[in-house]
Amino acid sequence: MRNLFLKLTAPINMPFWWQDLLFAIPRIVGGWLFTVNFGSPKFGLPWTEADKNLGLFEVVYWFPEDVAEYGGVFALFPVFWAWMGAFSEGVGGIFLMLGFQTRLFSFLGVCTMAVAAFMQQWDNGLWNMLASLGFLWINLFTMILGSGRFGIDYLISKKLKA
Repeated sequence: MRNLFLKLTAPINMPFWWQDLLFAIPRIVGGWLFTVNFGSPKFGLPWTEADKNLGLFEVVYWFPEDVAEYGGVFALFPVFWAWMGAFSEGVGGIFLMLGFQTRLFSFLGVCTMAVAAFMQQWDNGLWNMLASLGFLWINLFTMILGSGRFGIDYLISKKLKA
């Protein structure tokens, strides 16, 4: 079990620290934008604007209806999928910034952004898909590499290896 946890947590480190620093920039900035611009308007977080009238970890009223329109499994459990999508954006962005459980939250982000790009924005054209696709690529990138040296995952994996 410890080996599995270590494989999921341990990031791939670049040969030089400055390379890890360069890779940390899109993870940190992307995580910040993911939680502030995508997550907090749909999901109650401490910095969600007061005019949204959202309690902590509450999903905005219109989001489950929006998710149900995708059909299939989304229509069967729209509240669950809306909560998971909002959670992966709001809380996942925080975890990406910190570099904590980066691969797990990046996987959730990849799934959420794939749905956003290809099910929500597909009919609106490529220009409207760009934000979702950009976050999809950042999450895909961090899902493969992990957090690098500048994240909590690195500290945990270093401690577990010792």
